[in-house]
Amino acid sequence: MKLTIAKNELNDAIQQVAKATSSRPAIPILGGIKFEVTHQGVTLTASDTDISIQSYIPAESSDTVIAKVEKPGSVVLPAKFFVEIVKKLPSDNVEIEVSEHFITMIRSGSTDIQMVGLDPEEFPVLPSIEQSDVLQIQGDLLKSIIRQTIFAASTSEQTPILTGALVNLQDQQLRFVATDRHRLAYRTSKVDSNPDLRFSNIVLSAKTLNELSRLIPDASALVDMVVADNQALFKIGNVLFYSRLLDGIYPDTSKIIPQSFKTELVVDTKKITDAVDRAYLMSREEKTNIVRLVTLDNGGIEVSSSSSELGRVTEQLEAFKMEGDPLRIAFNSKYMLDVLKVIDSEQLNIQFNGAMSPIIIRPVDHPHSTYVILPYRTTG
Repeated sequence: MKLTIAKNELNDAIQQVAKATSSRPAIPILGGIKFEVTHQGVTLTASDTDISIQSYIPAESSDTVIAKVEKPGSVVLPAKFFVEIVKKLPSDNVEIEVSEHFITMIRSGSTDIQMVGLDPEEFPVLPSIEQSDVLQIQGDLLKSIIRQTIFAASTSEQTPILTGALVNLQDQQLRFVATDRHRLAYRTSKVDSNPDLRFSNIVLSAKTLNELSRLIPDASALVDMVVADNQALFKIGNVLFYSRLLDGIYPDTSKIIPQSFKTELVVDTKKITDAVDRAYLMSREEKTNIVRLVTLDNGGIEVSSSSSELGRVTEQLEAFKMEGDPLRIAFNSKYMLDVLKVIDSEQLNIQFNGAMSPIIIRPVDHPHSTYVILPYRTTG
C-alpha cells in the first residue's frame, strides 16, 4: 500500500472516526484505525463494538486531487498515536507506505515516522444493514432533539436500558424519550418520511447519541437514519455512524404526564433560569440541591434556597400568568437547570398538581417538548 494524501483531509477523517476507538480495548485491534486504500479513495474505520464510524475520502473532488494512490492495500494503525502525530506533521501532504509485516512509513516534509501496523483481516466486520427504508432528517433538527433529551438519561449501569433514549417513528412523527426515574425529557418532531416507515422500542445509548451529535456539522446537512435488527446506521455526508441498540424493553412512560393541573404558571425563561441558578449555588453548598418555589398572593413567585452555614437566597419574579391553587414546592435545582438550559422558548409553562406531584415544564411557543421533574418531600 502506498499513497500521498492531503494532510487536512486525512486529519479531518481521522478526528471523525477516532471517536469510536476504545481507550482500553479488550483486544489490541480495537485500539486502531483501519485504512482501506483503492484507486477511488481512502476509507477509514474505527470501532469499539458498541459504535463504529467510517469516513470516506475520495481520491478526487471537484477536479481537485486529494489522494494519489500508487498501490492499493490496507492496514490498521494505532489510533492514539496516529491521531496526535498527523495534526503535527509539517507538510500539507502526507505519504503513507506499508511494507511487509504491516510496517508503515509516514513521511511529511522532513519528518519520517515508522509505525508498527496490525493485520486488517483481524479488524471486526461492520454490520450489514439494508438501506432501503431510510429516514432523512435535517442535521440541525436532530442535534436539537438529542440536546433536549439525553441529559435526562440515567448514568447508572444498574439499569442499562435507562442509559439510553427511546426512539420511535410512527405516522411521520419522530419521538425521543429519556428518563432516569427522577426526571423525564420528551421531544417530538414532524418528519418528511415515507408514511409507512415506522419503528418502535429503539433504544440508543445517550453517550452514543452525544458522539453522533458532535459529528453532525452545524450547517443544515441532511442525516439518513436506518434501523436494523440490533443496529442503527446514520449517514452524514461521507461518514457512516453505526450504533448497537441497547437490549431490553424501555419502561412505559405514557402515563407519567398528567392531563389536567391544579396550578399553572407562565414565566420568563431567562429570568427563572438565572434565579434558580443563583439559588443552586447556595443549595449546592448544603449538598442537597434543594430549591423551593412558592406562589405569592400578588401573582408572582418566590424562588429560595438556604444553607445552614452560609445563609439564604430569596428572589421574587413576576409571572405572566398564574392560575389555580396556591403552591409551595421543593425540587432538585440541578435537574431544573438541566431542563431550563435546553428550552429555546422565551417563555415557559410550569404545571403542578400539588407539592408531591410531578412538575411539568413546557415551552410556550410550541408543543413538541415536555419535561417532568419529581419534587422533593421536605419538612420546611
